[in-house]
Amino acid sequence: MSIPRSRLALTALGSAAVLALSAALPPATAAEPGPRTPVAVDWYDTTAETVTAAGAPTQVTNSRTWAISWLAAARATRTVPAHFDRAARQDYRDAALASAVHRSLTALAPARTEQLDAALRKTLDRIPDGPAEDRGVVAGERQARLALEAREGDGLDPASANAPFSVPEPAPGVWQPTPPAYAPATQYGNRLARPFLLDGADQYRLPAPPALDSPRYRQDLAEVRAYGAADSARRTARQTETANFWYGSSLTLYTEPLRVALVRSEGSAAERAGLVALFHVALVDTQIATSDSKYAHLRWRPVTAIRTGDIDPDPEWTPLHTTPAHPDYPSGHATYAGAAETVLSELTGPTTAPFDLTSPTAPGVRRTYTSWHQLSRENVDARVYSGIHTRYADEAGVALGRRVADHAVRHAGELLRPL
Repeated sequence: MSIPRSRLALTALGSAAVLALSAALPPATAAEPGPRTPVAVDWYDTTAETVTAAGAPTQVTNSRTWAISWLAAARATRTVPAHFDRAARQDYRDAALASAVHRSLTALAPARTEQLDAALRKTLDRIPDGPAEDRGVVAGERQARLALEAREGDGLDPASANAPFSVPEPAPGVWQPTPPAYAPATQYGNRLARPFLLDGADQYRLPAPPALDSPRYRQDLAEVRAYGAADSARRTARQTETANFWYGSSLTLYTEPLRVALVRSEGSAAERAGLVALFHVALVDTQIATSDSKYAHLRWRPVTAIRTGDIDPDPEWTPLHTTPAHPDYPSGHATYAGAAETVLSELTGPTTAPFDLTSPTAPGVRRTYTSWHQLSRENVDARVYSGIHTRYADEAGVALGRRVADHAVRHAGELLRPL
């Protein structure tokens, strides 16, 4: 009898049940039960603050920071000396998690060393002095050092991520820099980077997008022309809000959903660290795979197609939002959403109690969700309403993200094995 992949992934994290979410649990903003906030939640917030304050200009580099830090934590907490009792095991794991994330972040964001040192002291002050604390700190330091060494020269630094790309000659369907800035291509170098788990950037490369003379291409171009224009008379206020809500960085927008899953988990420090690590490893590999498909197919953006293409060209057509400087197919927001949905659904279940989200690109707007799939569905629609992606690029993106994340879930055991 075959074992479901979700069970395999949970076993790799340490338990088949502890990460399951309960619909009866309170929202993430409610107080945590017990005498103290789990160390994993404290260091999740510390990581988010560190990336916000001292992060790189490239999203994939910041995703790498999360992945390395929490991979070290997951590995450091996975095994505990057999002679420790239950309380000592928790102390060991708490110390190991804090030490691993601290050591990783001070190396990757040295400008925040003072704040990170203070956070480590605060955590260790809560743990009784003794062998469990001491050995946990050593384990965390060791796994952080090894994780950092293993990822040296992986090509995910900002300069490498935005490696120069030679734009091809203009031709129907072929990507060209887009107005108003006509900026050079970005994210080309992601496809040259070394993944965490994929065999190569092209392992799940998408097939070619719909042909320019196909009904699907015409249908989707007509949709984005009508609903994605800056002055669209078809787009509703709710649809405009959706476009604005999901316009920002996917890493920023998904920080709170992952935190919801983390806070509501009943798992140990090891299991919580494994959830965060697997999420961000999957998302780094997804961004690598996304750029591979983008630059393999080089599909032009809607603004170029509508202004210069053969189908009722309109040189004045302008999208609601400025088009990012890379090809249309697939949508990076959609690949991120598909991967995030897959990891969260596999490890915590597809639904959860209602939780609220806000967005820095939609001030004052608060939306409520009860499943991870809702986030993916809104991302697909949002990029069309923004006027910057075709629906086929969005739907293909979700599918690609799911494949890469599924690969990560299936290989969770080898990923989390201590070095």
